[in-house]
Amino acid sequence: MKVLIVFAHPEPRSLNGALRDVAVEALQAQGHDVRVSDLYAQSWKSDVDRADFPSLPGDARLAPAAASKLAFEAGTLTADVKSEIEKLLWADMLILQFPLWWFSMPAILKGWVDRVFAYGFAYGVGEHSEKRWGDRYGEGTLAGKRAMLIVTAGGWQEHYSARGINGPIDDLLFPINHGILYYPGYDVLPPFVVYKSDKLDEAGFEAVAARLRERMSTLATTPPIAYRRQNGGDYLIPDMQLRSGLEDPGVSGFALHVGRSQTRHDEPDTLGSATEASAAVA
Repeated sequence: MKVLIVFAHPEPRSLNGALRDVAVEALQAQGHDVRVSDLYAQSWKSDVDRADFPSLPGDARLAPAAASKLAFEAGTLTADVKSEIEKLLWADMLILQFPLWWFSMPAILKGWVDRVFAYGFAYGVGEHSEKRWGDRYGEGTLAGKRAMLIVTAGGWQEHYSARGINGPIDDLLFPINHGILYYPGYDVLPPFVVYKSDKLDEAGFEAVAARLRERMSTLATTPPIAYRRQNGGDYLIPDMQLRSGLEDPGVSGFALHVGRSQTRHDEPDTLGSATEASAAVA
């Protein structure tokens, strides 16, 4: 399997850096081909601006989506963006790894998505009609590939539970899992979440590392989250409303877009030690 890890943390000696190394070593030991896009090390440009579209006339108004489409079709996207697109096409498996900052991904990773998921590549593809609304949500350029998140969070697992103050982790990660990864066609695996990330001692880290090695050994066999396919009959087109009666009783919100009886993924990936780690931060 060819695996691309897009890594977003500014400190190589962080917990994230250590977990990235564990993942890479585990994957390579299994014979997988691994590439890493280290966004901070690459000094990745996160903002979308006119510099992304060198063929755009100087007097033209910048409409990012339209400019992205024209540049993708003409092959005039910038070299850094083209390189990341080539990696995505090469990879069978995409892993986004990041610390949960203010309930989302770091700005540099969001900027990677903004620039790399170009119009005509990751979105805006396929037929739009009364029967289909484009190739997206289970279909698209990246269909047939797999993706997952490796996420560290400072709070307790209980804080991210169904009744937790921070909200369920599945809901917090839904915009990324469903809106960024599933949208262009990826089969999205349950996330690997490390809680109490700034409280791990050595024993806690070793337990997390063992769990991560196990997850890396099952990338090809882990069932993906059962998100509903947009064009599979569950949604009214073009209104894009879920047909009534398809959900389990009492289900609402983001969970409506997961098939019946799919379990949630609030998995316990840390021991929750109260001792500060000496050499790694989240």
